[in-house]
Amino acid sequence: MQIISNVALISINETLILQVISFLIFLFIINRIMFRPLRNVMNERETYIENIQKDIVDAENRFEDLANQIQQQEKAVKNEAFEQKESLETSGSRQAVEILAATRKEMNSLKNDAQKEIDAQISAARKHIQKESEDLAKDIIEKLLYRSLKS
Repeated sequence: MQIISNVALISINETLILQVISFLIFLFIINRIMFRPLRNVMNERETYIENIQKDIVDAENRFEDLANQIQQQEKAVKNEAFEQKESLETSGSRQAVEILAATRKEMNSLKNDAQKEIDAQISAARKHIQKESEDLAKDIIEKLLYRSLKS
């Protein structure tokens, strides 16, 4: 055994070449086992995230489209409801005028019938009062004259 004493930090000999070869083998193995699958997983994750971002943008666009469609439908429904309200109010006013006219006509008819009935009753009452007044006058005259009047 020979003792070599070198002051140099790095000495180039067969061990250095062995270490370099073993380091290159280690790099090749670790690249195959760890780095390449890790890069694949990272690429898949980036692709997945990009797809999710695209889906989010698409969903936001669809949401905006649906919101716009809903607003347009809401406006259309409000306009239709307003038109129906106007139509119903007009129809109701027309019916109210017709009902009021029919009621007035019926009231006038009832008033006329009642007036005829009252006139008939007054006429009958006048005839009755006329007969009673004649009988009463006759009785008064007979009592004043102390004799009977024959008609």
